[in-house]
Amino acid sequence: MDRSLEATDEDLVALAKEGELDALDGLVRRHQSWVFNLALRMVWRRDVAEDATQEILIKAVTHLGSFEGRSKFSTWLHQIAVNHLMNVRKSEMEEKAMTFTDMGASLEAVVDEDLPDEKVPPVATGLLVEEARIGCMTAMLMCLDRRQRLAFILGEVMGESSENAAAALEVTSANFRQLLSRARHDLYQFMNDKCGLVNEANPCRCARKAAGFMKQGWLDPVNRQFTKDRLDGVRQRAPELLGELEEMDRRHAVLYREQEWLMGPDLVGRLRELVAASSFSKS
Repeated sequence: MDRSLEATDEDLVALAKEGELDALDGLVRRHQSWVFNLALRMVWRRDVAEDATQEILIKAVTHLGSFEGRSKFSTWLHQIAVNHLMNVRKSEMEEKAMTFTDMGASLEAVVDEDLPDEKVPPVATGLLVEEARIGCMTAMLMCLDRRQRLAFILGEVMGESSENAAAALEVTSANFRQLLSRARHDLYQFMNDKCGLVNEANPCRCARKAAGFMKQGWLDPVNRQFTKDRLDGVRQRAPELLGELEEMDRRHAVLYREQEWLMGPDLVGRLRELVAASSFSKS
């Protein structure tokens, strides 16, 4: 049995600082999926998210000696991830500087049509519809600026408390709640106006858009961005809800919380090679 599964983060950090590579592996395995799922929702493209995840974990591993334990290791790692994603070069989606108006026009321009017969695509049509749904919802996030997007992903999607999310963003809890409130307002207003999942009166339906998304090159049935290596629902991974989720009708939030939590790349081997080739030591 892998003893790192039972050890606390603090135990693993202490052992890793003493040069125990198995402990370092345990830390990476425990937290790499969280980092990847945050990155994927920030940049939309899976390959870009994988690169960002590796860069974030490299920063954490190479600076582990500076971690003094004044906060939880997860809080420290989350700050590194947030700082990296705030300052990383703009992704292809961000370069388009897409607004909600642009997003609405793009959706309306995609012709509604049925998906091909089940025997034609390389995967079941139900999975293609799911890929279209999550891809579209993630693209909506790209209409928010980076700080609002991070606030929304941390608080609304991943279920971080306002204290933990504020610490990661290095703002006060009050400032975090303001960021989250503005992000919700802008995103949910768009969804209320356009999304058939939220408002049945809206004509936009994932099943009717999936074929068009494939024609536009936004959905690749072979190299799927959002429905590979699924583990379980985000809600199962992040059961703690902000108080507002208990008090309000939040169908929008439920749609984001029900998205799958993805495993992402296993970076343990790559980071082991990095540590072996670097000056990482017991200090």
